[in-house]
Amino acid sequence: MKDLVIASKNEKKLKELKKYLKGLGVKIHLLTELGKTPRVIENGDTFKKNAVKKALTISRITKGLVLADDSGLAVDALGGLPGVRSSRFSGPGKRDHQNNLKLLHLLGKTPFKKRAARFICAVAIADKGKVVKVIEENCRGLIAYELKGRHGFGYDPLFLIPKYKKTFGQLGPRIKDRMSHRAKALKKARNFLRKYI
Repeated sequence: MKDLVIASKNEKKLKELKKYLKGLGVKIHLLTELGKTPRVIENGDTFKKNAVKKALTISRITKGLVLADDSGLAVDALGGLPGVRSSRFSGPGKRDHQNNLKLLHLLGKTPFKKRAARFICAVAIADKGKVVKVIEENCRGLIAYELKGRHGFGYDPLFLIPKYKKTFGQLGPRIKDRMSHRAKALKKARNFLRKYI
């Protein structure tokens, strides 16, 4: 059975990644299982660049198959912010709640129709220190005026899906798993890995 390392230490994200890759016929290892690994500085100006950097760095260490992702939120009215800085939007060491509050503050009373946003997810797969696949997907929605729902993480309580008139935080995993940026990207990654392996 081939080993696949997921290059992330984000527990919430890892849970989602493992769920989508289940049944692939690979043994999934988390980055935390590898012992001491270098911290990859995500200083790329795109999600793709950050995902590729993480996948390559870890694959060069393990000499094997690695999957890495980078994802975040891009709000049109804010020129694409928070973008690649989504998880640290309100500063280093801050949490989801502070990031959400900063986003609400910056948007203020921006009219609903001008609160368009996209969740973006880039997935990079490297093997033996070389990139073998890069995928990027997105999910479109609007930014709500207040936090709603307890499901998910990150900006889920603010990301409203017009079709349902509810946020990802309200909709929960069953619906989110069918349409989210990460779900779409990882389904493609899974299809690629099934053939590649």
